[in-house]
Amino acid sequence: MIVRISTEGQFRLAGAHLDRLNELDNQIVQRVAAGDQESFNQLFQQMLGFVRDHGEPVGIDELVESDVMLPPPDITLEEARHLFHGEGLVPG
Repeated sequence: MIVRISTEGQFRLAGAHLDRLNELDNQIVQRVAAGDQESFNQLFQQMLGFVRDHGEPVGIDELVESDVMLPPPDITLEEARHLFHGEGLVPG
């Protein structure tokens, strides 16, 4: 699976990590719906860290389509309301 972090690039993430990524995504959806800025920030940074730590960066000369697109690290809660709703960003 290819995960893009806006402003950073793409990461190749093994399918075995999909469940954890989806779990974080679902928790973020709940925190955004509750308007909990602090928890949202913590969980979103965990999600980004998980992708960075477990993913392999895709070379800039390699053209591959992203399966999941994550917003930039500095997204606000208000901006997140437009993205993290329903089932979130991660399919599963």
